[in-house]
Amino acid sequence: MSKLLEDGIKRWTVTRDAARQDVFEYIALFYNPQRKRTNNGMQSPVDYEIRQRKLNQAGV
Repeated sequence: MSKLLEDGIKRWTVTRDAARQDVFEYIALFYNPQRKRTNNGMQSPVDYEIRQRKLNQAGV
């Protein structure tokens, strides 16, 4: 299995775990948890999760 990196170089992954780690690192690098999203009331994902946790604890 190969993956094309940002600079155009192919990187070979030997195992499924290595491929999974590569995907996780890619997401962690490019995903911004502080950016506000329109589909959840203009809240950041972090703020949305905190709000949902509080609502679930309150039984709403």
